[in-house]
Order: sequence, then structure tokens, then C-alpha cells
Amino acid sequence: MSTVLEIHSIIRWVIVIVGVLAIIKFAIGWAQKSKFTGADRGLSSAFTGLMDLQLLLGLIIIFWGGLVDGLGFPRVRLEHGFAMIIAVVVAHLSARWRKSGDTLRFRNTFLTILISLLIIFAGVAALPGGWTR
Repeated sequence: MSTVLEIHSIIRWVIVIVGVLAIIKFAIGWAQKSKFTGADRGLSSAFTGLMDLQLLLGLIIIFWGGLVDGLGFPRVRLEHGFAMIIAVVVAHLSARWRKSGDTLRFRNTFLTILISLLIIFAGVAALPGGWTR
């Protein structure tokens, strides 16, 4: 289980890096009224795909630790899990605008990734050890 937790911890940093790069890219695209390209779709998909993987690993950790390892379900772990599920749902909202105009897609994808990252920062900070763990 510690291997899964280590992978989960590493992927959070990958998500932060990809998320920050995406925010910068989509803010520039929005400001310059650029065309939403395949690379932009790929960056958005990479972010949501990483979020999905992180959610899967997190659910394994919560349920395996709670049921098999006998750690139970402490409130802080459940709150963290709930916050992360909300972050994943928000990240997926950008797909709702895939047929919209380019400026609207850049703006809304920028906002969904920004909001997801804010929820992630709060959810991880609430854990014992927070971002230093």
C-alpha cells in the first residue's frame, strides 16, 4: 500500500505542474483570442486524465486502508476524498464547452482548471502533513 501512496504523492506534483502550465497556456490563448488547437485539447485531456488516475489511486488508498489495513475512515481522509472528487468533477466540466467558440473554450477551460487546482490545494492542505508529506 505504501507504493500506491508514494505514486499518489508523486502524481499530485505532476498534476500541479500540468495544471499551472495549462492555466498559463489557456490564459494566453484567451487573452490573444487564439484558435483552440489539438495541442490545447491534449493539454486539457492530460490534466483531466491525471486527475482521473489520481482519483482512482486515492479511492484505492481510502478503501484499502479503511477496510483491509484496519485504519478505518477518519474524518480528515473522507473530507480530503470528497474535496478531490469535487475537483475532478470541476476539471471535467471543460468538456461541456468543446463545441463552443475558441475564446469561450479558452476562458472556461482556464477557469475549470484554476478552480480544480484551488480545491486541490485546500484539500491537500487539510491533510495532516499537508503539502510537506
